[in-house]
Amino acid sequence: MIHSTAIIDSKAVIGKNVEIGPYSIVGADVVIGDDCWIGPHVVLKGPTVLGKGNRIFQFASVGEDCQDKKYNGEPTRLEIGDNNVIRECVTIHRGTVQDQSLTRIGSNNLLMAYVHVAHDCIVGDNVILANNTTLAGHVHVGDWAILGGFTGVHQFCHIGEHAFTAVNSVVVQDVPPYVMAQGHNAVPRTINSEGLKRRGFSKEQVMTIKRAFKTLYRKGLTVDEAVHEMKTWQAEELNELIRFVQHSSRGIIR
Repeated sequence: MIHSTAIIDSKAVIGKNVEIGPYSIVGADVVIGDDCWIGPHVVLKGPTVLGKGNRIFQFASVGEDCQDKKYNGEPTRLEIGDNNVIRECVTIHRGTVQDQSLTRIGSNNLLMAYVHVAHDCIVGDNVILANNTTLAGHVHVGDWAILGGFTGVHQFCHIGEHAFTAVNSVVVQDVPPYVMAQGHNAVPRTINSEGLKRRGFSKEQVMTIKRAFKTLYRKGLTVDEAVHEMKTWQAEELNELIRFVQHSSRGIIR
């Protein structure tokens, strides 16, 4: 059902069983997948593609031009997967030609009220961004990461899979997979052991990840020395951690 006060551009594509609430605006080059719910007073601007089953609440602004001063009106994109919940007053901006011209959000994510996702961010699946979390440009967030309320992430930082940031953390370097970070600026505290258990990691795998954390952060080793030691364990659950640390361009939090 599309409310009579909603404004839908003729170039927008609306899927099956889509509901669009009062006073919402859907611009040209917006594609809305089946079974989406768009609440009242939402603004969708394209080029933007939404998958199936997304829920967008009132006063969200999705697909707007980015705030990068280099942006000059180029046709950049926003892609959003399936079954995401985007709460009140969330802002999500399209990409820039200085990167891949793309901002992308995966599936099954929860973006709580007042979250901001800037240009060229890449957010994986099953991510929670709590209230007022802010991602600057070019930030990457891995699957199953949870960012606590008022977390601020510096541009070009990467957050690894299953990582966790505490409320009001300021992230200025990369947060490796599994790590719980806290502070202003954020530092590593421990691993996200409870989250790992909930997601099916065995007791043995969690213990291996704890050992890796101590090797990386508590033994006084350089990053290269810690990586070399972890590789000798040949533990599959450490493959992503090792890859992440080796390819970090900003350096990991220490």
